[in-house]
Amino acid sequence: MNASSRIPVELVVLDMAGTTVRDDGVVERAFQRAQERTGVVAGLTPDEALQYVRDTMGQSKLEVFTHLAGGDRARAEEATAAFERAYAELIVEEGVEPVPGARELLVDLRDAGVAVILTTGFAPVTRDAILDALGWRDLVDDALSPVDAGRGRPAPDLVLLAALRARVSSVAAIAVAGDTASDIGSGLSAGAGLVVGVLSGAHDRATLEAAGAHAVIDDVTGLRALIGLQTPAEV
Repeated sequence: MNASSRIPVELVVLDMAGTTVRDDGVVERAFQRAQERTGVVAGLTPDEALQYVRDTMGQSKLEVFTHLAGGDRARAEEATAAFERAYAELIVEEGVEPVPGARELLVDLRDAGVAVILTTGFAPVTRDAILDALGWRDLVDDALSPVDAGRGRPAPDLVLLAALRARVSSVAAIAVAGDTASDIGSGLSAGAGLVVGVLSGAHDRATLEAAGAHAVIDDVTGLRALIGLQTPAEV
């Protein structure tokens, strides 16, 4: 996509785990703990279940568990709650860290007058625990979970709600970045002007390109060049 053909970016919508927040397998380990505690998986081997978790990274955790539970919503809700508890435990045990350079990017976007909204497949309790652990509440305009928007990724709801919250002039003025095919699908479905895959998380270049990403970058700091944001050295 030709950068000169785009209108100026007014809003950047960023995924959390794997994009702005280091994952290092924490999501997978939380899923495994939830499975061990609830026995939620129906009709799949442990390896098959883990592969499904990998394939659906970025999507609503409740929807993922509903599939793993064979459509049993009550068991899925139990497993989702177990996952949220497990993730909180892992934050305490291992801490949580930003992707290198992510915090500085958030600061530079805000300083440039670009709205920043984080999105995630996590429930609000986990999302907020991560924000508090990182001290990011004052660095972003909002943070959204599937329950806030109606549907999780790859539906466009999270991006469209972010657009409403940020009062953008057009969806074409939105840049979306994420590490999963679901992030890419959500941004494209919403009509975002720039949809970018990052290689710091779950999915590889081939997967992100196949999903339709306008560009694929090594990590989220590469957004600066794509949206014409000055680097600190250029200021």
